[in-house]
Amino acid sequence: MLSARYVGRFAPSPSGDLHFGSLVTALGSYLQARAQQGLWLVRIEDLDPPREIPGSAQRILTTLERYGLNWDGSVLYQSQRHEAYRAALDWLQQQHLTYYCTCRRSRIQQLGGYYDGHCRDLDIGAEGAAVRLRQLKPVYHFHDQRLGLQCIDAALAREEFVLRRRDGLFAYNLAVVVDDHFQGVNQVVRGADLIAATVWQMALYQQLQWPVPSYVHLPLVLADNAVKLSKQNHAPALPAGDPRPVLVRALHFLHQPVADNWQDLNLSQLLASAIVHWQLQTVPKQAGCLV
Repeated sequence: MLSARYVGRFAPSPSGDLHFGSLVTALGSYLQARAQQGLWLVRIEDLDPPREIPGSAQRILTTLERYGLNWDGSVLYQSQRHEAYRAALDWLQQQHLTYYCTCRRSRIQQLGGYYDGHCRDLDIGAEGAAVRLRQLKPVYHFHDQRLGLQCIDAALAREEFVLRRRDGLFAYNLAVVVDDHFQGVNQVVRGADLIAATVWQMALYQQLQWPVPSYVHLPLVLADNAVKLSKQNHAPALPAGDPRPVLVRALHFLHQPVADNWQDLNLSQLLASAIVHWQLQTVPKQAGCLV
């Protein structure tokens, strides 16, 4: 059961240090939770060992603390949650909601990027195969609390996505749904690059018969070349020293008011003011979706 109290979260992967784009997401999710007197959780999504940078998980937590973004409860590590993912996958398999697939990424790319269900009825064995969801409840659109109605490409919405990879690692879309449900997260605040994945996750919630959280997708911070600021693009780590100027920059990016005398405020006072004045900036409503 989800708690009636607001529960939000920030869930970075330990594939590098926090950068300004990460801070914007962390700060937005933190302020959204605190403004509603809710809980703000932190989860380390260490689900993909080959992509992890040694020591980055601890540096992420240390950086959050240095910026005054203190979380509630204990940090959850996905590397310690394999039993829960396996249990969810077993239940889906028992309900005949999954199948094994040996298609390689190159074949799917040749199809135009969307998987065509080739292995669905071939009765392939588990050896060397991925596990895909039988997409019985595709989600073609959803309401984002900042962006309004979001319409998703029908082919993507219907795609039967991977729950466990061919190498045996659990897929992000399975783990994030299982963990958000386990932690009682009832609103997900994250970057707009994950809008497309949202409909897959909503579909999985429905097939697991779990309540679906609401979603807020924050604007992305772009580098000078208009590419998303990210660890994969070697975005520089947040600077050492006084965190307040960087927080003020992040608040401005999120279109939040900042007191003219912010330099006279300590870190706690700056964040307290940001919580009091937090207002989620919405965009004009869109017309309906064409499906």
